Amino acid sequence: MNQRETYTVEIAGLTRHLPLFEVVSGVRIAIFNMLGDTFVVKASAAALAERLKDTEAHVLVTAEAKSIPLIYEMSALMGLPYVVLRKSYKSYMGNAISAETNSITTGKPQTLYLDEKDLAAVQGKKVVLVDDVVSTGSTLEGMKTVMDSAGAVVNAIAAVFTEGDADWSSVTALANLPVFTD
Repeated sequence: MNQRETYTVEIAGLTRHLPLFEVVSGVRIAIFNMLGDTFVVKASAAALAERLKDTEAHVLVTAEAKSIPLIYEMSALMGLPYVVLRKSYKSYMGNAISAETNSITTGKPQTLYLDEKDLAAVQGKKVVLVDDVVSTGSTLEGMKTVMDSAGAVVNAIAAVFTEGDADWSSVTALANLPVFTD
């Protein structure tokens, strides 16, 4: 069996070796999956919380699923509630607000849903959007669309990583991942 090539990163003082996967022909990305890595979650959350300490916010918002442990830990550290935008609709979500995105890792459209019960948590509030990796910005745009529809104000955007050489100056991130082309 061949050993998968990796890209080595430092995240909030921790070293990790991220596997490289081809997402489209001739384009590979380093896959960052913090699920199950408690040390990275805690260190990243602490570093992001510190960078956001002067940002006025009432609620943290993320999209399901890999960034849920990150936002949970940030919530605990910052003393703010959090809301998770779901990627599938369930009947108990009532009159959910939704927006479509196109994730680079799935390669197909996805829909983000704000549960009816979470509308009051964000309506008229200042929010921080949180993601694990900002690659194309599609998920962020979907989250922004849902927050606009809900009457929330996006005061900041935070991520562990941005990816590629787009202008990510509006994102508070710990590092940037390159995109590898053949």
